[in-house]
Amino acid sequence: MDLNEWLGRREETIDILTPTPYAALSATLDRPADRPTNGTPLPALWHWLYFLPLHRQSEIGPDGHAKRGGFLPPVPLPRRMWAASQFEFHQPLRVGDTVSRLSTIDDITEKNGRSGRLVFVKVRHELRRVGESELALREFHEIVYRDLGAPGMAPPAPRPTYPDPIWRTRWQPDDVLLFRYSALTFNGHRIHYDRRYVTEVEGYPGLVVHGPLLATLLVDLLRHRCPDAELTHFEFRALRPTFDGQPFFVNGTPQSDGKRVHLWAEDHQGWLTMDATATLG
Repeated sequence: MDLNEWLGRREETIDILTPTPYAALSATLDRPADRPTNGTPLPALWHWLYFLPLHRQSEIGPDGHAKRGGFLPPVPLPRRMWAASQFEFHQPLRVGDTVSRLSTIDDITEKNGRSGRLVFVKVRHELRRVGESELALREFHEIVYRDLGAPGMAPPAPRPTYPDPIWRTRWQPDDVLLFRYSALTFNGHRIHYDRRYVTEVEGYPGLVVHGPLLATLLVDLLRHRCPDAELTHFEFRALRPTFDGQPFFVNGTPQSDGKRVHLWAEDHQGWLTMDATATLG
């Protein structure tokens, strides 16, 4: 099958930014759970609470994702992970808005890595208020598909974390936190809540913390340290899985130009798990 046949494929979804998912994520992050009034700005990346993938139960595959095909190409590799994202923030989305998300398959790239064949799929999402032509948010979402890897194959060498962050917050992930975030984003991927599956089938040592959750916590750190700052761009790359059972840390250091903030996540062993940069207006 030629995966390039999926290039340019489009899908449009319309959703209303209702207050309950906002309050539920706030509670999940141990913040006040008050439901916001209409017109309240949506924090950056919280649009992931909306436009959820509403696949029927009969359409779900063995890993908890939708079966291959449909909008995304049917990549014949067993592992699927969120690799990276880039964001352009043009105007705020607000609670109560009716918003359209137009998704386009922008790129499909095949590579060979240490663990075998890799396929990267880049999806472009463009969000606008219904009835308006002006763009509110552009997001590029990179998905990586890969093999399970041969038994005994050494994992890629980890990268040490950056020293001396200016900001630092400790998080203790557990299966309840990961289940709640999976439920909020209607994410059925079993690596986040099914311990038997993730250890026996995919060979991980524990439940995997969601990449979008880590990215949300990085922006949450920035939002609470710089509450009046306007975020114009944000990008991150996932480098290493984070597992439950041990704490992890989100860190940040403002850069000397006064515009950029370096943000990163690290695990309890001091290995870098996510690297990110925020640009302020």
